Amino acid sequence: MASLFSRIITREIPAFIVAEDTNHIAFLDINPNAPGHTLCVPKQEVNKLFDLDDAAYTALMQFSKRVANALRQTVPCKRIGLSVIGLEVPHVHVHLIPLNEMADASFQKKVELSNTEMTAMAKKITAAFQ
Repeated sequence: MASLFSRIITREIPAFIVAEDTNHIAFLDINPNAPGHTLCVPKQEVNKLFDLDDAAYTALMQFSKRVANALRQTVPCKRIGLSVIGLEVPHVHVHLIPLNEMADASFQKKVELSNTEMTAMAKKITAAFQ
């Protein structure tokens, strides 16, 4: 059965997509630690990060860096944190989290954003993505 992320990639499930290339997609986390919390996902469904071959691993990190640069341009924060923990969905994903304090990276503190706020955030990040 296709993962939740594979279903987002095929547009079966809606998402606030902020960036995409041939092999990757990035979308806002629907349960964010901080405004702008984004997931970068390879389109190839692989469960674990270190099961990616070297080229796919490197490409995912390069894509994530580009998304992080777009986040840094659009979301006021001290830095962009990166985490790869991913037990919730069996599909590799990189969390990019705008950080202003360590609690933003704890996955305990969550923020609530309306669909309007998520849509506006996605548009800003997409516009900054290069």
